[in-house]
Amino acid sequence: MAKTWEEINARIRSGDAVVMTAEEFAALADDEGVTRAAKKVDVVTTGTFGPMCSSGVFLNFGHSDPPIRMAEIWLNDVSAYGGLAAVDTYLGVTQPSRTRGMEYGGAHVIEDLLRGRAVRLRATSYGTDCYTRTDIDTWITLDDLNQAYFFNPRNAYQNYAVAVNSTDKALYTYLGTLLPRFGNATYCSAGALSPLLNDPTYRTLGAGSKIFVAGAPGYISWEGTQHNPHTDRDEHGVPVRPAGTIAVIADLKAASPEYFSAATFTKYGASSFVGIGVPIPVLDEDIAATLALTDADLTATIYDYGVQHRSRPAVGKVTYAELRSGEIEIDGKKVPTGPISSLPKAREIAAELKRWIVEEQFTLAEPLQLLPQVGSQAFKPLEINTGEAI
Repeated sequence: MAKTWEEINARIRSGDAVVMTAEEFAALADDEGVTRAAKKVDVVTTGTFGPMCSSGVFLNFGHSDPPIRMAEIWLNDVSAYGGLAAVDTYLGVTQPSRTRGMEYGGAHVIEDLLRGRAVRLRATSYGTDCYTRTDIDTWITLDDLNQAYFFNPRNAYQNYAVAVNSTDKALYTYLGTLLPRFGNATYCSAGALSPLLNDPTYRTLGAGSKIFVAGAPGYISWEGTQHNPHTDRDEHGVPVRPAGTIAVIADLKAASPEYFSAATFTKYGASSFVGIGVPIPVLDEDIAATLALTDADLTATIYDYGVQHRSRPAVGKVTYAELRSGEIEIDGKKVPTGPISSLPKAREIAAELKRWIVEEQFTLAEPLQLLPQVGSQAFKPLEINTGEAI
């Protein structure tokens, strides 16, 4: 019953494609079996909406008169990168404000732009013969920019950690506040809706894949930073620890604040919630079998963030169904759980991507190059070396 990308796209263009969200497909497979579900369905849509710190935007301001080669740049007092051409910059979501600190950062600037608000642009320069201006102070909106696009180096982390804290004091982390003595457990995944959990060995994902990014049509541009396919996997080939990631690109001007939101994590800093949706073609029964997995089938690893080392100890494994029940057990103790990602929003993204395919003929794109597979270059940590050792 194998299908090709071309056959599936032809069905999309003719309006005959059968498209389901991952949850809908799992229910169909449970009712009719994987084989029949694989024959019936052409595309399965996935979604996730959670904090993704490794995100940001490239912006082009256009030239002033006289022109300036911007060396130091601030947007609403948030520093942006000035080491590019004269009026290009990259603004990362976690960069804090010089005056407001971590309560306002790059993510908030991006959300302000998305919501049509004016943003103060200030820049300084050392001055050159071709760029004589040495400072500028003005206000801009998203419409004023020539180009504005997301380029997120790491999104949609595959099966991220479940976090707990064994110490006697609260810890403030990128996974939220962790209460002392295993007082709570937090996690960040859409589980059975999560994009890379639905294609765990990256058979359909890579550079050129068409996806949903913050409400805009976008693409996977490359493997994400920290992409690591070499982690432990279960009998389905699904990682049980943090594994794959994707780098993504999309037009900021086509995005929506419904699917991008700035956030500040207490005593940690700024980040952004980014909506990512990935369509997965049902090419064969093997892909369908993974798409049929539910939260009860998917396992995550619990890590003790109270141990402040690179390799935190694992204190157990748990299914996403158990996490969503609101309580898990660690060493005989009942521990309340809470997500820092939004399952309702993930469902909304998967449904919206389904609508794009069915109503707007959003076709799929076979990757130009698949994400690195098991057997590719090993993932390397950063070691602390002295000059003498080098």
